[in-house]
Amino acid sequence: MNFVFDLDGTIYFKGQPISEKIMCAIESLTREEHQVIFASARPIRDMLPVLHQQFYNYTMIGGNGSLIYKNGAIKKAHSFSPTDVKNVLSLIQEFKATYLIDGDWNYSYTGPADHPILQNVDPAHLAKRVPLERLTSIVKVLILSSTDNKQLAKKLEDLNLFVNHHTNEDVLDISPKGISKWSALESLGVKSNSYIAFGNDANDLTMFTHAFHTVMIGYHEELSTLATERISMNGDVEQEIVKKITTLSAYQFYTQ
Repeated sequence: MNFVFDLDGTIYFKGQPISEKIMCAIESLTREEHQVIFASARPIRDMLPVLHQQFYNYTMIGGNGSLIYKNGAIKKAHSFSPTDVKNVLSLIQEFKATYLIDGDWNYSYTGPADHPILQNVDPAHLAKRVPLERLTSIVKVLILSSTDNKQLAKKLEDLNLFVNHHTNEDVLDISPKGISKWSALESLGVKSNSYIAFGNDANDLTMFTHAFHTVMIGYHEELSTLATERISMNGDVEQEIVKKITTLSAYQFYTQ
């Protein structure tokens, strides 16, 4: 069975390292011959620092599906088309938006110096912050502020881009056309109804839609309709996640 884990808010909380007990539970899945995939909104450079080095050869999906990392290297990077880049930048200018824009490794940033998002951007100093024009490709756009996020989101969706509105932080998370965590799983050869997914937010919707079994961490209105079960954020959430991983690992699932 495949196990797919989102990171932030799912197995990684409030900027603290992933706990030893969760890492041990995930490692045990591999010993039991399950395949483990990490799938995050973060680009790969921001995923690596929150994972122990023993996981660096695991398959990772970054940028909500725009990046695929296997055997220690980025294997695929799905970029915005030149036309989409031109249209997005035009809207950024129209709505006076600030942003974090990711290339496949480096990034460009125009938000305030004290924005909370910076705590999670390149914490291991693996990349460079560069002017936008120096990014050779763009794989993900995060709008941090604008004059009207609701209207901006509508115009971005009209371009047929994949837009997640993270209401808790009031940011817009934009991926290229047709790119999502599910599209990345599909490109890796993962079949619908053949994996167990752990997630917590809107960018896990496509991943949950095609999963055999889903575990929602905390509560998200849209995601809740697709969740097989839920782990509450009350109590020892990390211990509950470990128990759930152990239970699901031992359970005999029969997929189509």
